[in-house]
Amino acid sequence: MPNSKNEKLIVLVEKMPAFPRSVQQVVQLTSDINASAKDIVRVIECDPVMTVKILKAINSSFYGLPQKITSVQRAVVHIGLNTIKNMALGVAAMGMLNANNKANFNTSEFLLHSLTTAAISKMLAERISLSSVECSDCFVAGLLHDFGKVVFAEFMPDEFRLALEKSKEQQLSLHQTEHEFIGLSHTEAGKMLAEKWQLSETLIDAIAHHHDLDHSQNVLRDCVFAANQISKYMQFGDSGNPLIEDFPESIIARFGLNLPAMCEALGNFDYVKTEAQSFINL
Repeated sequence: MPNSKNEKLIVLVEKMPAFPRSVQQVVQLTSDINASAKDIVRVIECDPVMTVKILKAINSSFYGLPQKITSVQRAVVHIGLNTIKNMALGVAAMGMLNANNKANFNTSEFLLHSLTTAAISKMLAERISLSSVECSDCFVAGLLHDFGKVVFAEFMPDEFRLALEKSKEQQLSLHQTEHEFIGLSHTEAGKMLAEKWQLSETLIDAIAHHHDLDHSQNVLRDCVFAANQISKYMQFGDSGNPLIEDFPESIIARFGLNLPAMCEALGNFDYVKTEAQSFINL
């Protein structure tokens, strides 16, 4: 293993699989205001695994549609293009998780945290009236914000297990113990992973800096930071990090509320957890 921190990170991230080409195309097309729904549907339908998973999701009891949906085109009509995009990303992300990793990292709980953070991030974006594209990007950033941990669980399991254990036992921030045992944090690995997946610069920044508390012009980052804390506060899944961070002044200024007040303002959103669990159980 190379000694240089950056070289070590490059080696680890290069071992991770790329998103399927079809998913990358869906991300790119949905970010293009000139792309047609027909183009996006065509890309999805060329990937039989993704098509089956999306149709299975939309026909699940959660959506409760009155009739069975048998095509991606019909799925778009019923639940919208952005939701289809998010489903495609969710399917791809789930396919990268190894439940039997040697770090004893609970991937089901991790995925529940990731999916609920994604949904809450999108809710926050809608709350402050971001565009539909930005709201969808907030979902993507929330979904993938912690995927650097997947790199560690898969390729540095012994060190990551020690980081997880010390974080839990001593109630320390996980990125602090990651630096102690690995020399890197999951945000650094996540940044390189997002670059490998060819996400936008704004998404990469949100993933790379979702723990930073300084003022940021990146509203996606703010949505992910807040959603991450809300998901932990509500005990939706487990990210491996036991600490819940209070909203700093910049986040309170962005949303107008502190963490407990925001959770109360959002009302009963247990349905977010229910939807995430139904997706995981596909």
